[in-house]
Amino acid sequence: MKFSEMQYTRPDAEAVKSGFKGLTERLAAAKSYEEARAVFMEKEELEKNVMSMAEISMIRHSIDTRDEFYDGESNFWDSFGPEIQEYSQNWTMALLKSAFRPEFEKEFGSLMFVNAEIALKAFSPEMIPDMQRENELVNEYSKLIASAQVPFEGGVYTLSQLSPFKTDADDRRRLAAWQAEGEWYKENQEKLDSIYDELTHLRDAMGKKLGYEGYTTLGYYRMGRNCYTKDDVEKFRAAVQKYLVPVADAVIRKQAKRLGKEYPLSFADAALEFRSGNPRPAGSPDEILAQGRRFYDELSPETSEFFRHMLDDEMMDVLSTEGKQAGGYCTGIPLYETPFIFANFNGTQHDVEVVTHEAGHAFEYWLNRRRIPLEYAWPSMEACEVHSMSMEFFAWPWAKGFFGKDERKFLYSHLAGAITFIPYGTMVDHFQHIVYEKPELTPAERHAEWKRLLGVYMPWLKLDGDIPFYSEGEGWQRQQHIYASPFYYIDYCLAQTVALEFWAMIQKDMKDAWQHYMAYTVQGGSRTFTELLENAHLTSPFDEECLRGVCEAASKWLDGFEIGAE
Repeated sequence: MKFSEMQYTRPDAEAVKSGFKGLTERLAAAKSYEEARAVFMEKEELEKNVMSMAEISMIRHSIDTRDEFYDGESNFWDSFGPEIQEYSQNWTMALLKSAFRPEFEKEFGSLMFVNAEIALKAFSPEMIPDMQRENELVNEYSKLIASAQVPFEGGVYTLSQLSPFKTDADDRRRLAAWQAEGEWYKENQEKLDSIYDELTHLRDAMGKKLGYEGYTTLGYYRMGRNCYTKDDVEKFRAAVQKYLVPVADAVIRKQAKRLGKEYPLSFADAALEFRSGNPRPAGSPDEILAQGRRFYDELSPETSEFFRHMLDDEMMDVLSTEGKQAGGYCTGIPLYETPFIFANFNGTQHDVEVVTHEAGHAFEYWLNRRRIPLEYAWPSMEACEVHSMSMEFFAWPWAKGFFGKDERKFLYSHLAGAITFIPYGTMVDHFQHIVYEKPELTPAERHAEWKRLLGVYMPWLKLDGDIPFYSEGEGWQRQQHIYASPFYYIDYCLAQTVALEFWAMIQKDMKDAWQHYMAYTVQGGSRTFTELLENAHLTSPFDEECLRGVCEAASKWLDGFEIGAE
């Protein structure tokens, strides 16, 4: 079925609550495993329907935030989502207390019980008003970003549409684009500060309501962290500073030399990797998608079937249009057993990465779309990002078809970008830990902390006054995850480290690397992140040797790759 043909119906809120309540009571009263299992499967069907309506509504609202109908539905889900959690929590408690837990674990594995115990620690009914307000604030931020109209060179652009100008090879034009973007953020500074300040205090209060020190512990539980702790993340951050920042710094120094610029680089100059311009896709959006089809057709039978479905059934919306939400994501619609990709093509190499990155997520869901329970269709967030980031590297042999004459520039840029991204992503995580450990910080003090961290993780950036929004430590407000998904961003860094493991494997033996990738991916969400890695014979990023090893391999390749002055 095509996405446009999928019917959306707002569920009857009271009927859904009644359904959850009745199923919970029947589970508690079950006299045999067969009876308990039948109730469990009914609950799966109820959840499948509710989730699917929520996802269809979210996607259509993302495509056009100006659509009054789906704007109203978005408000409904912002309110109803937290309300249903109370009923979901009661179900979870009944499942954990079930006399048939051993039988459930034997058939479905123990992870759903581990995750259930974590979920109980992340919610109480008294949080519902706070969660509803949190949704309102995040939606307010998203709408503000989506509504941006930035004057530039006689035209008016959304933030996404402005992106190509920010990597223009002309120094004057590129700087002007960065300044135009920065001015829009500056004009909306008070609102951006206000939204985040309220979110910070709101989340801190939510954590304290559950008896925690503040939000950090609650944030980890809400992220479903089931195999590593805050201490593990701190060790990873230390390894990033020790091994990765020096390699990334060397990459930027070579970039400055290529550009004929002084080190450290301005924000605008750091965005330009080659004097002749950054790699650009060789074709139109339709041609990029056609090359994506060739890539997936030739990669494996499984990927071919998957991507043809995505194209034929309109399961991708990738063009940047007015009113469209910024960013990109992949989600699943369980009722129709399909993933969906949302993105904003903008004429940069990002467009190709949508076809590889977001489709990496989608392929994992496609392989696991019929898993029971539903939650096993996806693993935890950091595990999900491995699928996407690694798929980007598997596309390297097809880079010529995506980038034409810019193929070599892309290969260098892609690996160098992975190396320089991890310090940035780790900084995002570090910043959030500071914010939630010190919720009393003023907006100005938060900006000062970001500026300080820039010196630790990205010392190659010159904090001059050309673009005040960035040089004054406010650039974090572009990062949607900081507002919408606290503590999510370190997942990208952990996953990028594993993806670099796959990159190193691909350089030696593509077929062997793909076998490891499939071994990792077919497990879906049935195991924890570290177990998924172990079962696929991959090294955990929490092992310091992992980061040290990938840094050595990547550094050697970058040093030996001849790209000329470009």
